[in-house]
Amino acid sequence: MSNKELYFGVMSGTSLDGIDVALCEIDNDGIELIAHHSYSMPAKIKDDVLSMCLGQSTSLLDVGTLDRQLGHLYAEAILSALKASNLAPKDIRAIGNHGQTVYHHPNGSDPFTLQLGDANIIACKTQIDTVADFRRKDMALGGQGAPLVPAFHHTIFHPTESTVVVVNIGGIANISVLRPNQPVIGYDTGPGNVLMDGWCTRQHKGSYDHNAEFALSGQIHPVLLTKLLDEDYLAQPSPKSTGRELFNLKWLEAKLQPLTIKAEDVQRTLSEFTAVSIANEVDKFRHGSFPQLLVCGGGAKNPLIMQRLQALLPKWAVKPTAEEGVDGDYMEAIAFAWLAQRRIHGLPSNLPEVTGASKSASLGVIYPAN
Repeated sequence: MSNKELYFGVMSGTSLDGIDVALCEIDNDGIELIAHHSYSMPAKIKDDVLSMCLGQSTSLLDVGTLDRQLGHLYAEAILSALKASNLAPKDIRAIGNHGQTVYHHPNGSDPFTLQLGDANIIACKTQIDTVADFRRKDMALGGQGAPLVPAFHHTIFHPTESTVVVVNIGGIANISVLRPNQPVIGYDTGPGNVLMDGWCTRQHKGSYDHNAEFALSGQIHPVLLTKLLDEDYLAQPSPKSTGRELFNLKWLEAKLQPLTIKAEDVQRTLSEFTAVSIANEVDKFRHGSFPQLLVCGGGAKNPLIMQRLQALLPKWAVKPTAEEGVDGDYMEAIAFAWLAQRRIHGLPSNLPEVTGASKSASLGVIYPAN
């Protein structure tokens, strides 16, 4: 393939803070973000997703209804982006839609992952070929089905003499380790914003801690921090991936027993937990005289997290990916545009050394518009 093509990448992540749509131009020479749009997720749909993620009582009717509602919601977001960009459906080669993860269970005797958002509805409503269901083929090949973005990071960031680590701090934090002449390493390090956002919401401080104001009003509680860091997942070797199924408020409540701690001190300690659990993993891969940690996702806008990462990693240059020319807010949406392009052209898009799959494969299922 040599001609430039336009793709939409669509992502709604663990944080459930909205739907990101990235319009990208892709060819053999690379990928360029042409335009981006963000759309809010209706409160009712967000509540239904959270309920399902956290294992509340549900039914096949609930699952089917939410799948359909999300399909229409994604389609509406794409159509709005199409209109805003003054483009027609025929101008877009394909849509890459991740879907909304409601359960990720990569281990055990029957591993599976489930993303909702009916891609048939998206393809029919937008009249654009749609690629979805990116994770299950990797799992069928024995992999974790996640993380998938390290393969994309590998194409856009190029280490020379020193290590480059890209950390996406969404609901869950994941790293991509890029080293000169070495295989890519990538895995979920643990919680990103998910516990901080959940606790903030419970304390009626909003859906997230704006500028870390709530956390900065408190102090780190050493006993709680030790208990948080004493989590089996953190010590597991990669490949590994996780989600709300483990790191949720019920998990936090168990760690809080029998302690009595001020709400703001809990928030401050959760911030430190996120920073420490990331930094502990990143520093394992330090190599060269100028290692860099590039931060994207919502956590890149949290001044306390960024400050603590730099303090915990004094030999690293810690900076947002925007300083390297990639908008960190839309990194994952851009990645799924790239993944769609790989599938349309039958190109491999997973990294077996990252996910644990038995071989590389072109991920995703194509849902034709007609």
